Amino acid sequence: MNSEEHYRLAAKLIRKSNYTVAFTGSGISAESGIPTFRGSNGLWSKIDPMKVATPEAFHRDPYFVWEWYRLRINKILHTKPNQAHKILAKWEEKDIIKYVITQNVDNLHREAGSKKIIELHGNILRIRCINCTHKEEITKKLDSTVPRCSVCGSIMRPDVVWFGEALDPIILANAFDIARKSDLMLVIGTSAQVYPAAAIPIEAWRNGAKIIEINPEETSISNYAEISFRDKATYALIKIDKELSKL
Repeated sequence: MNSEEHYRLAAKLIRKSNYTVAFTGSGISAESGIPTFRGSNGLWSKIDPMKVATPEAFHRDPYFVWEWYRLRINKILHTKPNQAHKILAKWEEKDIIKYVITQNVDNLHREAGSKKIIELHGNILRIRCINCTHKEEITKKLDSTVPRCSVCGSIMRPDVVWFGEALDPIILANAFDIARKSDLMLVIGTSAQVYPAAAIPIEAWRNGAKIIEINPEETSISNYAEISFRDKATYALIKIDKELSKL
């Protein structure tokens, strides 16, 4: 079976599905210029995550942690969603997919127009107080100061899940419930190495869902996939979307 036939088959599986869910990782945002975390050019190849992405690091030196996050946040504020994000948003609007479950914190799914989003690891454009849990959205470029809570004056931190922290149990349970309901899951741009998030596609598969994987490299999900596309997210989703329009 050649690749064109694979894309036609993927479109048919999506059209036949009653409950398709997209599960996305950093690979879907790489084409918007957001670096992935792993790999030779990933963020964690340039800096030790234990120095910038743990509660201990923040307690030890919040200024250093915020310097690193400020650079990322200010970049993301000027980053636009790519065609892959936009296609998933269009499919949600047309009721082709039910949810996007994402490991990403970059807000690009929301920026693209998706509304039914499960953000497993938080959102980097949101900050929360370490004292009173007050939260604020970031809408403009951050300066060099450490953000302070407008309610109690304490230091604010990025509202993301750091190493050593548990995912929000309500959000995680909701994601697993959605996975169990699905009969088809699109696994896009994730290395499937970070648990418990990486267990979500497997949970869908165990409950009878078919898996369509889109990733330039083989992953631990590949063995479970009905179809694996070794393409970038934008290319693959554009091809599938064109095939869908013919059905």
